[in-house]
Amino acid sequence: MTADIVSAYVSKNSVRPADLGELITSVHQTLKGLSEPATPAADQIEKPTPAQIKKSITPDALISFEDGKPYKTLRRHLTLRGLSPEAYRAKHGLPADYPMTAASYSAQRSELARSLGLGSYRKGQIKAAEPEEAASEAPAEPKQKKAGRPRKVS
Repeated sequence: MTADIVSAYVSKNSVRPADLGELITSVHQTLKGLSEPATPAADQIEKPTPAQIKKSITPDALISFEDGKPYKTLRRHLTLRGLSPEAYRAKHGLPADYPMTAASYSAQRSELARSLGLGSYRKGQIKAAEPEEAASEAPAEPKQKKAGRPRKVS
């Protein structure tokens, strides 16, 4: 694989013959580093204390334990980092009920949904159904023809 990468690089770039050995070595070391598993020190993440967990939840934002920045919703931030909410909670030792959305943002979205009429049964549907039943019981009147162009007589 190293030879393929180096030959592709050399075919598009000019490299001095003296630098070719160094290029092969650096590509090989890079590939070798990618194939090795991550060091155990990188996998060991300090679990936040209960005080830190409580401090990370504010009414306006949630503080991410990944980068320390505030977010209204963590879901998109975690997706960019390749984590699901469950994996994030497990990685940092967070409780199962740890929120993924700030309280004020959730309230704002709920209020918007209510103002649009979502989640409520439409009263107009019940009233609209009643006149149809009354109309079907009354004798049907013949419909009048619409005025329009006369038919062609052949």
